[in-house]
This record gives sequence, C-alpha cells and structure tokens, in this order.
Amino acid sequence: MSPVARLTRPTRPSRTALAAAGALVAGLLLGAPAAAETAETAAGTTDTTAADQRRQHAFAAAAAEFGVPTEVLLAVSYLESRWDTNAGTPSTAAGYGPMHLTDLRTAGPGGSHHDEGTEDPRGDDARPTLHPEEPAPAEPVPALQTVDLAAELTGADPATLRADPAQNIRGGAALLAHHQRELGIRGTDPADWYGAVARYSGATDTAAAGSFADEVFDTIATGQQRVTDDGQRVRLPARPGLVPDRAQLDRLGLRPTDRGQVECPSDISCEWIPAPYQELPNGGYGNHDKADRPASQRIEYIIIHDTEGYWNTVLDLVQNPEYVSWHYSLRSADGHIAQHVPTKDVAWHAGNWYVNAKSIGLEHEGFAAQGTWYTEAMYRTSAKLVRHLAAKYDIPLDRSHILGHDNVPGITPDRVAGMHWDPGPYWDWAHYFDLLGAPLDGRTVAPGSHLVQMSPDFATNRPAFFGCDRADPAAPCPSRGSASVVLRTEPRPDAPLLSDIGLRPDGSPATMRVSDIGSRTEAGQRYAVAEVRGDWTAVWYLGQKGWFHNPRTAPTARVVTGKMVVPRPGLASIPVYGRAYPEAEAYPEGLTPQPIVPLQYRLPAGQRYAAGPVVRAEYYKATTFDPAEHVVVRGHTRYVQIQFGHRVAFVKASDVLILPAFR
Repeated sequence: MSPVARLTRPTRPSRTALAAAGALVAGLLLGAPAAAETAETAAGTTDTTAADQRRQHAFAAAAAEFGVPTEVLLAVSYLESRWDTNAGTPSTAAGYGPMHLTDLRTAGPGGSHHDEGTEDPRGDDARPTLHPEEPAPAEPVPALQTVDLAAELTGADPATLRADPAQNIRGGAALLAHHQRELGIRGTDPADWYGAVARYSGATDTAAAGSFADEVFDTIATGQQRVTDDGQRVRLPARPGLVPDRAQLDRLGLRPTDRGQVECPSDISCEWIPAPYQELPNGGYGNHDKADRPASQRIEYIIIHDTEGYWNTVLDLVQNPEYVSWHYSLRSADGHIAQHVPTKDVAWHAGNWYVNAKSIGLEHEGFAAQGTWYTEAMYRTSAKLVRHLAAKYDIPLDRSHILGHDNVPGITPDRVAGMHWDPGPYWDWAHYFDLLGAPLDGRTVAPGSHLVQMSPDFATNRPAFFGCDRADPAAPCPSRGSASVVLRTEPRPDAPLLSDIGLRPDGSPATMRVSDIGSRTEAGQRYAVAEVRGDWTAVWYLGQKGWFHNPRTAPTARVVTGKMVVPRPGLASIPVYGRAYPEAEAYPEGLTPQPIVPLQYRLPAGQRYAAGPVVRAEYYKATTFDPAEHVVVRGHTRYVQIQFGHRVAFVKASDVLILPAFR
C-alpha cells in the first residue's frame, strides 16, 4: 500500500434599515466557524447582534444612512476586497478596508519593477547582462487618495476610516452617494447607480470604468456569500435580470479607450500602450524581441508577476526603450489592462531566456514584500485574460504552465540567487484557479498515489513571515492568509527549515523572511511523497525530505494522479537544468552553441519528483535588432520539466524514467 493511501482532502439607522439588515442576514448558508470582530463597532448594532454578522449590519446601516442601495454597496466592496479587512494592511493600490479607501500617504510610494535582486530580466547569456536604471516613482494620482474625501463626507478621520471596518464601509457609501449627487440622479433603484459605481473605480477612461461597473452589476445579478478573513458572514442575495442604466457612462466625461491592437476578450477593459522596439546606440536595442509565435515556437507558459510599483510608474517603465518589457499590465483598483507587446513577440520579463521565448508575461500592480493584498477586480480580469490566452495557444491551466515569476528557475548556477520571487506568498493561487475555471481542489482524489498537490486553506494558513516592512525589515509581517506551505527538516513545528544551496551556498537553512523561498511550496504545486508520520507528510524537495503538517481532519495537501520522474537504474544522481537547450550538433554552421550548464543541484537515486511536460530542446537566437537574423534552433534532446523545489527545473529525458504516481 502507498504511504499516502490514507490522505484526504456610527449613526443609528432607521427601523427600515435594521429590517433590511436582518433580511440580508437571514438565510445565510455558510457553515464555516466564525470569530467575533475586534476592530468593528457597527453603527446601530445592539448587544443581541450575532458577533459574526456585524459586517452585514454595517453594510445595511451605511446604505440606509447615505441612501445607497445595499446590494450596490455590497457588490462594490466585494469587487474590491471580497468584504475582507486584510488585517488593516493596504492593497496593492494603497487601498484600505472592505471599501478599498485609498491613502497613498500612509501606504507609501512603493518601489519599481526590478528594485530587488540581481536578476537580468532577459536571462540570456548570449547578450550582455541587462540591469536597467530605475527611474523615480511617478507622482500620485487622485484615485490613490480617496480617504480624504471620505473623511470630509463622513466626519471620521482618515486613521479611523482605514482601521475600523464599519467606518470604512460608511466612507465607501458616502463616496458612492457623492458621485450619485454629482450626476444629479435621485432614488435607490440599483439600476440607476451605474454611473456612480463607474466613477468609484477611479478609472479615467470609459472602458475601464464601464468594465468595473459591469463586473459589479454582474455580481449583484449572481449574488455572493462567504466568510471573511476575520470570520464575518456576509451575503449578497442574487438579483437576476437587473439591467443597469449604462448610458450614464457617457455623462462622466472620461477619455475614450484606445484598444488598438490589443489581444483581450471583448468583455474586459484593455488598451494598447506599446512598448518601444527601438535601436539604441552602440548596437544595442530594446525593449523586447520580434518573433512569430506560435508559428516559430509554441507558447508554453503564462507568467504571473507583480509590478513592485504603482500603475503610473509601471507604464513609464515599459515605454522606456532602455528598460525591459512584459506583455500586459493589470491595474489593481479596477482590473484595467494595458497591453504593451504583441503575444507573437518575446518580452524580457522572467529572467530566463528559455522561458521568456516560450511565455507571455502579466504584470499585476502590487508588491510581494509589503504584505499587501490583491483586489478581486484584478484577480477577475487577470483570470479572464489568462483563460482567453490559454484557449488561444492551447496552454494547460495547471501549475506546470501557469507559473509565478518565483517559480521560474535561474539559467545557470550564478543566476539562481538573484532571481525574483514575485507575486509572493499572498497571491491566492486557489482562488485564482477557481476564477480560471480550473480549481486546485483536486476533484479527483487518488488513494494509493505517491503524488500530493499543495492545497492549504488560504484564509487560515498564516505562516509567520517577517520582512514586509521596508522601514523595519526584522518586524513580523501582519497575520495574513497565504498560499505558502513551509517545509521543515523533521516532522515537528519547531524543526529547522530546509537548505537551498542555490540561495545559500554555505548550506545554512532557509528563513521565514517573506522573500526567502528556499523551503517553501505554494498552492497547486505537486510533489512526490517521501514518508508519512502521523499528521506529518514529507515530500522530496531539492534533494531533501521536507516535512509539513497535514492532518486528516484538515489536510494541507491532497493526493492526486500524475506522473513522476526517477533517475534511471544505475545512476547515483542526475544533473538538473534551468533551461532546455539543444545539443551542440543542432546549431547551424556559424552559430555558436549555447552551453548546456547544469545548476548546482543534483537529483539523487531513490527520490521522486512530480513530472510536468516533456519538451523538445530549443534556443531562440535573437541578439540583433534585425529580426531577419533571428533563428530558432531545435535539437533532438528531450527534457522533462519537474517540480524540484519552489521553482520548476528540467532534467534530460535520457536520465530518468517517467512513472505513474501509483508505482
């Protein structure tokens, strides 16, 4: 029998307002246990109000106070925060609380796209290493300072609006009512609030504002219910058939959207802001490479990044011919998308030329290291875009092909430590894949399999990271839900972490620093089981056994089907590679072969690793401005992509056996 065979998977509202709140609370079907709120003192609630229903009452009370339809207020909040408080931390667009009131003064100006690490974004040692100079952050825009107007409208100070959920909801309701007054529209029919919702998005163009409002009204039509990150039960009843007055969008005075040559679904907001393909002095050029994908090369991957900077800064960077590039940028507050590079061309974004040549890069406005959170609006448009691209290019929706930047391997041993680690442990992979229509919950449970898929509960899984505060790098990060599962050297919670010699050549153990991925897995990643002891499971990871708590009553991982690789009999260990390059004989005359350089790791006999796709060796030679000189070199060597550590890696197919997970 397999060792994992047993694993499973404050103004008093009117009586009408209180009645409305009671009606909304009634009928909640959520079954998860909830904790009482500690920061919230909802206006008008009494001692008899259930502790886990205060947020619901706060929405009803604020809606009544400011004359906003309750379902509109709930839906706007859901699109921003999913009704969460996020431990009082700002979003990736400097927004606070359930209503995403923005305060850039407090959240800070952020950094820029490549302000940490030594990674060469192009990741091609056939060209000089690229380390672009970082420009100063862009000036803040009004959309990142809405807390000031909310304070003026409600009489609450900005600190209270940021920290107290009920007051934050009042602030959001006051802003919506203010936008409605500016339009000169009266009444509480939700259909008449389309323009106010569009204005709330902060968007300056019609498509972005309309797309946000459409998503809000779709949420009203379908309804939502969930338990928030602080244990509050909130429900938005479905209201199918509601038709908003979309003609109000024309009254907002927003600029038209230039869709240009965007490659986006028609139901999301996209604009064309091109990255320059430009010749530079001294024979250089930037900031991407022309290609003819997928005719020239298959597109195998979609890479999820965060920007490490705010929207305006990011747009300035990608339009700089001396900087680097990516295909799409996504804005946090409303999910608006800008495309910069056609998907047929190769952007310089992932720090690994083999991956760059076969991927599409998506940059999401945000920060991996500051404990910030990603808005629902951005998750949704990102998922719609990825679904569209995956269908167009036949990319499987799994964690072998939809990778974080942090999952991309270094190309050579000296490049491993400098690789970036975004989008970080606070990107909710499980929720993202739910939105993709490819849930990570492991619908097919496979007793007897040696493979597990990491499936932590995002809300309750809260690793004790530190280093989120740039001003105090040693301070603990706020207690936040996370997709990360930390591995230990022994089956006990106080055991040391594993060692990653690529990050620490001296062999010292990894740390709980938020940027240290040396002993960390993420939701959706698959690993081969090495051992089970009680409530602890060990998986093979970077040549070691890594233990994680995995109780039957609340499993952290699920047993799944799939394939594994093991070294061929007679081999004590095999090399591991960061790219799948061709053998020297495959290169045409006159073209210098790229070296096949193993990383500093080895895969020992007796260990098993989850197998991803089998790929043919390829190298895209593109070192000149003239694309007529670009060449795709294909070899006969086959590689198998594996989940080796936190990052994927490649092994030669000739070095391994590919086995079913039940063996």
